[in-house]
Amino acid sequence: MNRRQSLKAIGLSTVSAGVLLEACKTGNDKAAAAVPSKEEYGDADLTGLEDFEKERLKELHKRPSFFNDHERQTLIVLGDLIIPKDGVSGSASDAKVIDFIDFIVKDIPAHQVPLRGGLKWLDLQCLNRYGHSFAGSNENQQLEILEEIAYPAKVKPEMQQGAVFFDRLRDLVATGFYTSQIGIKDLGYVGNVPGKWDGVPADVLAQYNLSPVSYGA
Repeated sequence: MNRRQSLKAIGLSTVSAGVLLEACKTGNDKAAAAVPSKEEYGDADLTGLEDFEKERLKELHKRPSFFNDHERQTLIVLGDLIIPKDGVSGSASDAKVIDFIDFIVKDIPAHQVPLRGGLKWLDLQCLNRYGHSFAGSNENQQLEILEEIAYPAKVKPEMQQGAVFFDRLRDLVATGFYTSQIGIKDLGYVGNVPGKWDGVPADVLAQYNLSPVSYGA
């Protein structure tokens, strides 16, 4: 199942990050931008899609990236701050979330202005505070500003614009990650597997004073 089919299956264009992420995860590992693979982007598995969906996918894949290099790098940094690499699975960039987001903004143009505007807002905040863009700031500075926009109930009025942007981005990052192979493995989802009957559990047999031999007979 490719990512578009996964989204169709759950019936959402984005998944609530509140369900997938209890909080903004932090970590030190940052991976470089991943080059999109043909399997996931260029020649995705189109099995089960309607003809118009296949044509739509092909057309979208041919379009150039919506984001410029600086915006892509900023999104990669943000994605890895939201879902960093840990002992269980890879990071958002390992899961090629940046390419998922770029695909989504081409498929759903309503995301374009809010994301681009949010990235500019974030850069301006960092330039005013630290003298660098967000991607050019150090991790402590990046986390400092994210702390101010990551928790809606605590956001100050002057930071509301950033909070709205970050909420949208966090949803997209979570959706992109948990519809990737890395994310599905992280969830422990194995799909439909044949059942295996090992007989009545031992504690149930003991409850009724039965043995596996006598019960089987």
